[in-house]
Amino acid sequence: MLPGKFGDLMTNLDTFRAFYKGKRVLLTGHTGFKGSWLAIWLYELGAEVIGVSLEPYTERDNFVLSGIGKRIVDLRGDIRDGEKMKQIFQQYRPEIVFHLAAQPIVRLSYEIPVETYETNVMGTIRILEAMRNTPDVKVGVMITTDKCYENKEQIWGYRENEPLGGYDPYSSSKGAAEIAIASWRRSFFNPETYEKHGQSIASVRAGNVIGGGDWALDRIVPDCIRALEAGKPIEIRSPQAVRPWQHVLEPLSGYLLLAMKMWEEPTRYCEGWNFGPHAESVATVWEIANQIADLYGGGEVKDVSQAGALHEAKLLMLDISKAKYYLNWEPRLAVQEAVRLTTDWYRRYRQEPVDRICVEQIEKYMLSQ
Repeated sequence: MLPGKFGDLMTNLDTFRAFYKGKRVLLTGHTGFKGSWLAIWLYELGAEVIGVSLEPYTERDNFVLSGIGKRIVDLRGDIRDGEKMKQIFQQYRPEIVFHLAAQPIVRLSYEIPVETYETNVMGTIRILEAMRNTPDVKVGVMITTDKCYENKEQIWGYRENEPLGGYDPYSSSKGAAEIAIASWRRSFFNPETYEKHGQSIASVRAGNVIGGGDWALDRIVPDCIRALEAGKPIEIRSPQAVRPWQHVLEPLSGYLLLAMKMWEEPTRYCEGWNFGPHAESVATVWEIANQIADLYGGGEVKDVSQAGALHEAKLLMLDISKAKYYLNWEPRLAVQEAVRLTTDWYRRYRQEPVDRICVEQIEKYMLSQ
């Protein structure tokens, strides 16, 4: 049996390792920011990790510098290619699937809206179909985003049963993906007929995730680091935009915990879940940029907001009461610590082995109180 509290679970490393050791776990999007951290964590826990993804974004990505691709089954594939996904699933027969592959950038979705929808909606459906045709799969955790909710910029957090939607192509595509996941769960993975199909499917939503090794365009942390490394001012488009900031290890811990719960009680946890930070970790983009600059060693932060710019949400928060109550999960890092860990990675990555930095941060997180 799992311990009753998340804190107890995470300080008991043997419990986590005992569950994941030897499990065949497939990750889509493992070359990406969150995917690379999850691949490293699972590898350290002794899982047999199979990664399916496109090429990494840059040669400085966490996936490349950590060398995790050399330690796992590292495959290239487009999740929109349904036949290839089915072939990979049938060959490697994963028991647990974490689906992270996506087109994840809001501003880019205005430039490639069709590709965004093809990847985020049809790509998700292709993975669901590959899982449906692979009896070995017992648990599937489908990662979407907090932006899947119809955002009214209300001052309280969104709960899992609130309306889905999205203003921009990225956000709306993730809302559509959530609808597809719920439809496939009712139609093909229904908990009421679990004895027939034997598969448990859940979707998870996180807030603005930060951490080392992310170099995507139009994200606040990579933008800050690129400016600081070049000795240029950090230019902020939406300084007063409010975000629920959290370190990448926070939601990943929730995903790992949820998958274990689903394995043990497959009909109880197969639904949508929020994994966001505490309300105290909500801060403006301006505040985060200044914290990064200070921790990095100093730098100028410049307001370059303009009237008529592309729409970006000013306020979006998650209610995590459900995860706290039913999973005994809650975030462990204050926003200041999340920013410190993130900046620490970028200050060290050029001088130290990145895999060592990542494992060190994972171990500290698992042992933190």
